[in-house]
Amino acid sequence: MPKIGSKLKELRRRRDLGVRELAARSGISHSTISLIERDRMSPSIDTLGAVLDALGTTLPGFFSDLQSSLPYTPFYGAQDLVEIGKVDTISYRVIGLDHPNRQLLMLHERYAAGADSGEAFTHAAQEAGMVLSGAVEVTVGGQQKVLRAGDGYYFDSRLPHRFRNVNDGESEILSAITPPTY
Repeated sequence: MPKIGSKLKELRRRRDLGVRELAARSGISHSTISLIERDRMSPSIDTLGAVLDALGTTLPGFFSDLQSSLPYTPFYGAQDLVEIGKVDTISYRVIGLDHPNRQLLMLHERYAAGADSGEAFTHAAQEAGMVLSGAVEVTVGGQQKVLRAGDGYYFDSRLPHRFRNVNDGESEILSAITPPTY
């Protein structure tokens, strides 16, 4: 993961904000922001997202020019996939989070038995995926279907959608969302 502290500090200073004011706006403690700015702590995506929202920018915007100066490889080992979900219920591991000029969110999703994404939700994107193992009930708009290994989906994410593991054990999906939401 790149060292982002100095860039975050520069962005905060350009906005003429103190650490405590940024903390109040973002809901992240001033000590955490200070640690991040000094590269003493790697923030979670949620934490960094909250700080960047308070600074009026996005994750892709923040990383766009930083990415171009980083060494790049098109290959990602299992240990390189960044977890943005909850390992014990629904794990979302991002493939290629540090890819320069990323135009798509590629996820390896794992659903524990009985895991459910919750109430149907929407966002401005398109998404597609394929069930790798298990059985997942996918609801899109007014339609609902149980998809099994080898089955897939593709839909406009502005339609309310939801995912629920109906398998006795774990289920896996490989999915893509564009534009990337993380």
